[in-house]
Amino acid sequence: MLELLVCPFTYGILKYDSQTNELISERARLAYPIRDGIPIMLVSEARQLPEDD
Repeated sequence: MLELLVCPFTYGILKYDSQTNELISERARLAYPIRDGIPIMLVSEARQLPEDD
């Protein structure tokens, strides 16, 4: 199912992070939460990821 989902901001691929239960868009530096097994694919609900140094 993950192969069907893309980042709504960049339309790029997402990676599942099992530790935080989020879908990660590395390109947008956003983490989309998964609540009750449902990915919340709204940019307004996404958490901004810190910049890599």
